[in-house]
Amino acid sequence: MYKIPHFTETNIPEIISFMKARSFAIVTGIGENYPVATQLPLEIKERDGKIFLSGHLMRKTDHHLAFEKNNNVLVLFTGPHCYVSAAWYNNPQSASTWNYMTVHARGKIIFTDEHGTYEAIKAVTNKYEGTATKAAFNNMPSEYIKPLIKAIVGFEVEVESIENVFKLSQNKTPEEKQNIINHLIKRNEKDDLLIAEEMKLRLT
Repeated sequence: MYKIPHFTETNIPEIISFMKARSFAIVTGIGENYPVATQLPLEIKERDGKIFLSGHLMRKTDHHLAFEKNNNVLVLFTGPHCYVSAAWYNNPQSASTWNYMTVHARGKIIFTDEHGTYEAIKAVTNKYEGTATKAAFNNMPSEYIKPLIKAIVGFEVEVESIENVFKLSQNKTPEEKQNIINHLIKRNEKDDLLIAEEMKLRLT
C-alpha cells in the first residue's frame, strides 16, 4: 500500500480501534499459481507492545495449505468508502475522488495445537453468542466439538508491520471539508454517513 501524504493515521489506538470494529477481515497469502484469500472473524489483542490477530479456519482448504507452505500473510481490514465529487470543492476543476478507510497488517501465521483450536472456537463463540444462550459454547455437546476440532485449526498472527490509509479529505480547506460533509449527509447512504462522521471528528 502506498503511504499517501495527508492520509496516514498515526494514532495507534485509533488504528487498533478501527481494526476491532472491522474485524471480519480478509487474510491473504501466496498460493501455487495465484494468491489465496479467506475472510474470517479475528480477535485483535495487544501483548508486550505488539499486536496479535487470532482466529480459526477450515483445514485442507487452498488457503490453509498455502499458509502452511508460506506463512507470510497480509490481512486487510476494510472500512467505509464513498465517492466525493469535485463539484463540492471551491475549485471544481480539481479531480473527483474516493474517500475510504483501510488497514493492512503483515505478519506470519502460526497454527495452534488442538487445545489452541478449542480455545479459538470458544473465544469467537463467546464473543458473538455470549455465554447465556442455548447456542453458547459451554452448551455445545462434546460429541459435536471433538470432530469439529479435527476439521478446524486455530491460528495466531503476530503483526510485523502495519499500514493504513484514512483518506478523509484532509488536504482540503475547512470550508471544503464542511461542504463535503454536508453533501454526504444529504446523499444519505450508509457509507456516506459513516465517512461524514469520521470527517467531523477531524475538522480543523
